[in-house]
Amino acid sequence: MAIGLNLIYMNIFDRSKHVYASPDFEEIIKDTIRFFNGTPVHSIPIPERFHGTGVYALYCIAKTGIYSKFHSINRTAFRIPIYVGKAVPKGWRQARQLLSTDTRSYELNNRIREHSRSIDLGEGLGKSDFFCRFMILEGKESDLIGTVEAALIRKYQPIWNTLIDGFGNHDPGKGRYEQAKSDWDVCHPGRSWADKCQGVHANKEELLQGIENFMSGLSSEEDA
Repeated sequence: MAIGLNLIYMNIFDRSKHVYASPDFEEIIKDTIRFFNGTPVHSIPIPERFHGTGVYALYCIAKTGIYSKFHSINRTAFRIPIYVGKAVPKGWRQARQLLSTDTRSYELNNRIREHSRSIDLGEGLGKSDFFCRFMILEGKESDLIGTVEAALIRKYQPIWNTLIDGFGNHDPGKGRYEQAKSDWDVCHPGRSWADKCQGVHANKEELLQGIENFMSGLSSEEDA
C-alpha cells in the first residue's frame, strides 16, 4: 500500500510547491545596495590594511583613453563601477564555514590590492584613475556576499564583468597554460602569467570596438 501511495505522489507535480518567495528578500537586497552606495570611496591600493570579507566595486575616472567617458560619469559622484567583485572567507566554497566576527580575515583587503597591481601592469591604465568602495559582510551576514555581488552586477552591468572578462583571473599555474588569454589581458596586456597562456584568444580590435560601443551607450553626468 505504501508503495502505491508513493507512486501516486511521484506522479502529481505542482511547481508552485517548489517555489520559495519572500516578501522581505527584495527589501533586504535594496537595503544592502543603499548601504553599499553610502560607503566611503578610497584610492587604490588602500593604504591601511584592514580585515574582513565582503563585496567591492572599482570606479574609473580616467580623463583620457578608451574609458575616458567614466570621468564625466564619476567625477562628482561614483555612479557606475567598472568592476564589481567579492572576497569570501577561506573555506567558504568548500564547507561554507561561518567565521566569527572576531576572526581576522584579510581577503577583501588582499583582493583589492591584487586588483591594484593588475591595473598598474595593464596597458592603457593608470592606477591613479581608479578608486574603490566596499562593504564588509561577516558573521551571519557573510552568507549574503554572493547575492549582493550578483545584485550589484545586475544593477550596474560593469564592463569588466559583462563585456570584457578576465580581470579577476589568477595565474592558472604550471601545466595549465593551454587555456586562452582572457579578454581583459588581450585589451590590457602586462600580467606576465597571462602571456604564458597559449590558447586562441579573442581578436583585440574587435574587443576594443566592443568597449567603444559600450562606453558610447553610457549616460554621462551631463546626459543624466
